[in-house]
Amino acid sequence: MKDDRAETLSRELDAAFRNRADLYRLFYDELAATLGPDDAEALMIRVIERRGREVAEAAFRGFGPNDARAIGEAFLAASPDGGRMYPTDVERDGRHIAFRVRRCPLKDAWVEAGIDGERLATLCRIAGAFDRGLFEATGVRFENVTWTPGHGPGCCHIRLGDREG
Repeated sequence: MKDDRAETLSRELDAAFRNRADLYRLFYDELAATLGPDDAEALMIRVIERRGREVAEAAFRGFGPNDARAIGEAFLAASPDGGRMYPTDVERDGRHIAFRVRRCPLKDAWVEAGIDGERLATLCRIAGAFDRGLFEATGVRFENVTWTPGHGPGCCHIRLGDREG
């Protein structure tokens, strides 16, 4: 009985993230039709990055610009569905942590909706703004390479480093 509930919640969580992907896609399409694609992307990035900063205020309170590894570990510990939703390959050293995201439910939903090429890359950049807001709010060094055509089957690559050193 308990395992059935956990499995149901896992499916519902995945569906909620796919719904988020659909909202991003639909908002982008509407805004692009009204404002043009560049302004639509810029507006969505500003809003989503802002939300990332809001989340960082609670999620990373007490961390500072030289806590990159600890911030990365806290991020991994809070990964939805025990990390199964966003499986990652992780590289660590004393002052850095890097993630290679192997699967993203947002990207999966867009691909299933028939999105590919540059439009898929645009939606990935927009979604990646959340991570930028989240991690840059802590003051650590943040690098993110979102999916582009030719990038391969995975998703984004994130690297966090201490500000000093």
